[in-house]
Amino acid sequence: MSSENVRFVDFKSDKQPTWCPGCGDFGTMNGMMKALANTGNDPDNTFVVAGIGCSGKIGTYMHSYALHGVHGRALPVGTGVKMANPDLEVMVAGGDGDGYSIGAGHFVHAVRRNVDMTYVVMDNRIYGLTKGQFSPTSREDFETSTSPDGTHQQPVNPLALALAAGGTFIAQSFSSDAQRHAEIVQQAVEHDGFGFVNVFSPCVTFNDVDTYDYFRDSLQDVGESDHDASDYDAAKEKILDRDTEYQGVLYQDESSVPYEQREGVEGNMADIDDTPPEDAMDLVREFY
Repeated sequence: MSSENVRFVDFKSDKQPTWCPGCGDFGTMNGMMKALANTGNDPDNTFVVAGIGCSGKIGTYMHSYALHGVHGRALPVGTGVKMANPDLEVMVAGGDGDGYSIGAGHFVHAVRRNVDMTYVVMDNRIYGLTKGQFSPTSREDFETSTSPDGTHQQPVNPLALALAAGGTFIAQSFSSDAQRHAEIVQQAVEHDGFGFVNVFSPCVTFNDVDTYDYFRDSLQDVGESDHDASDYDAAKEKILDRDTEYQGVLYQDESSVPYEQREGVEGNMADIDDTPPEDAMDLVREFY
């Protein structure tokens, strides 16, 4: 179901966010709500799943069906929701720690399955909720309480992980670029398959390196160039470019077929008859 009359404010709950003033997650969430409204989705037919971290309570701040899951496990829940009811618009939200550390295995497999849902990651390159430890996407020379001399590790490249796993929609946005961010998330929602958006969502409290000013000065929008998102090799070249921060849709497979369509999953499982098939009961009786 969808509605042409749905508004951005319809996705706002009556709960006030407790994020730090200036947190990038405000802009990220606003873009998610605008994208859902612009695609005609209704709060009553939208399911938001979140993991653990500063992003974890986003389902509380949005008016829709929602589940606040456990650390790194938001994507399996989102997958289960979509399989149980393919008619729902499923949006999974997380952070760089939740998605690319403890949840990295689930991320790779969710990408390769290509279930028709959207995954928005608020990447602030820091663990904010636990007060400022380095994260999988932190720079190699980033100094924190757990890396006083730098991390001595190359940061995870989430776009490259997605491409290697067979991603069909890979994009990056900046939470402060409100209109562009909403457009990119909207494209992910409209994509037939797994729409992945890594969002630069600055932490103003614990990260004084990857700031709003840094991203404003550094980001290059592929939408302002002749980049062809359907060109796999061109996408790979940009995704593997460690010297440039990109915004926009880096790669999209326009021939993508979602998992549930490919495997014939249809209908709301809640509508399935409560009485099991007789042959299933025969199987159960064999164990007694």
